Amino acid sequence: MISKQVLTVLGATGSIGLSTLDVVARHPERYEVFALSAHRQVGKLAELCRRFRPRHAVVAGEQEAVELRRMLSDLPALSIMYGPEALGQIASASEVTTVMAAIVGAAGLGSSLAAARAGKRVLLANKEALVMAGDLFIASLNRAGGSLLPIDSEHNAVFQSLPAGFDYGLKHCGVRKVVLTASGGPFRETPLEKFAFVTPEQACAHPNWSMGRKISVDSATMMNKGLEVIEASWIFGVEAERIEVLIHPESVIHSMVQYEDGAVLAELGHPDMRTPIAHALAYPERIASGVASLDLVKISKLSFEAPDLSRFPCLQLAYDALRAGGSAPAILNAANEEAVAAFLQGNLRFDRIPVVIAETLEQVPTCPLSSLEEVFHADARARDASRHLLARERAFCA
Repeated sequence: MISKQVLTVLGATGSIGLSTLDVVARHPERYEVFALSAHRQVGKLAELCRRFRPRHAVVAGEQEAVELRRMLSDLPALSIMYGPEALGQIASASEVTTVMAAIVGAAGLGSSLAAARAGKRVLLANKEALVMAGDLFIASLNRAGGSLLPIDSEHNAVFQSLPAGFDYGLKHCGVRKVVLTASGGPFRETPLEKFAFVTPEQACAHPNWSMGRKISVDSATMMNKGLEVIEASWIFGVEAERIEVLIHPESVIHSMVQYEDGAVLAELGHPDMRTPIAHALAYPERIASGVASLDLVKISKLSFEAPDLSRFPCLQLAYDALRAGGSAPAILNAANEEAVAAFLQGNLRFDRIPVVIAETLEQVPTCPLSSLEEVFHADARARDASRHLLARERAFCA
């Protein structure tokens, strides 16, 4: 008889959360949903609560909690909470075995870290936990005896391509290089002079993946890949020089590992997040995800090219932040979040996103980080500097 995993899904109404619950619904004998969270999408969360009957639901604030209770008044046993502290509670609850950490942005850091400190099996889709506080996160996980299973398709592909028994360090695995693939986004061949006129709708129209607006813009600038480089460094214990990015427009090979003996191992699949989610949920077993197998004859060809850093300066900024260490990745992330939000609101030109990030990195001093409070302090200083720069940038959008 299969022992059920008891699951908390942080960010249940986002694309990763919904894909997770799609896989869970296919295997009711394996998974029990303990808690679901959403930010402000109360209606969607109410539907999910009716379907999966969690014990707890968490939303952003008191107003959303009142609205959710009104919608679910016929489910009096459901505990409805709100705020960051409640997120930490459902991530660290003693009943929970597995946490899907899928809250986008810095807002997901606290609850992801709470799951790590509680020694949970953490299915990590929140980049910021490692980008902002990689040292703290990995140390907390190790101290508590938890485990990390990467959900990003690239890191999951690397994980699948490593030797059995991999222990989050490549020093003794005979690995020469980790290769992260990238689609190149919607502007891989767009003339650079047109970048100033890119609209949010164009930037969010990813050619292969269905994602939220923020991560879609990150893909268009390739900052998403830069953040994944920083993540890979922490997940696999590998320095920047041994992480390569390769543009692969078909998004069929999700990433590769090059070995010292000349072998290259890769994971292939359709661009559907249910595959890495199912892998992480069931690891080390394999379960059905709802994703069809590849027809390699129909695909017929796979192409690759090196990224053009003049086209995608955000990728270089991420490498620079990784090498600088300390608070630099947290500053990079905060500046990027502020710049992307301004672009989506029509207050920043697309081609000025990397300019704001670079200037923020220049203005905010880098320092060591030894606590979550210091991480949030670095994040706040970076956001303050970015907002001053963005006030200037509005003139470019006039």
